[in-house]
Amino acid sequence: MTKEFDIQRNEREIVRVALNEFSGREFIDIRIFYRDEATGEYKPTKKGVTLSKDLYPELKKAVDSLGEVVK
Repeated sequence: MTKEFDIQRNEREIVRVALNEFSGREFIDIRIFYRDEATGEYKPTKKGVTLSKDLYPELKKAVDSLGEVVK
């Protein structure tokens, strides 16, 4: 099961937030993708982080707290 959400970073890059499964375990992947000029497809870079799905509550809390500061 893969669920993906893309955030346009600039004209050539996106930040992809995805819920992926590997070896029967689910994980959250937040990664920068670049657009391949030859094919137009987005390809992953090494820039990103992968977290256990179990850490989602802490990730959400951190993003929510950041949202309070950004307002």
